Amino acid sequence: MNFYVNQSICIHSLRINAVTNASVLQIGSSGLVRTTANLFNTGGFTGPAPEAKKLQAPLIPLEGGQQVPGLIPFTTTPPGR
Repeated sequence: MNFYVNQSICIHSLRINAVTNASVLQIGSSGLVRTTANLFNTGGFTGPAPEAKKLQAPLIPLEGGQQVPGLIPFTTTPPGR
């Protein structure tokens, strides 16, 4: 038995909070969804990555502290009000 589906879809806003390796975003209907997974070594690496250095403190102050040059301070009210 064959089904023919005609659709008209209008999306005014689409928000995606997270994308993972197994994410599927489907808009409309699909007759067949085939899974696939491809891994490519485009850098020609032959061994594991070196261990990351452990940071002693956050790079950006999390609370109070000194103002970081070049960053605009966060406020909850618009400027000039």
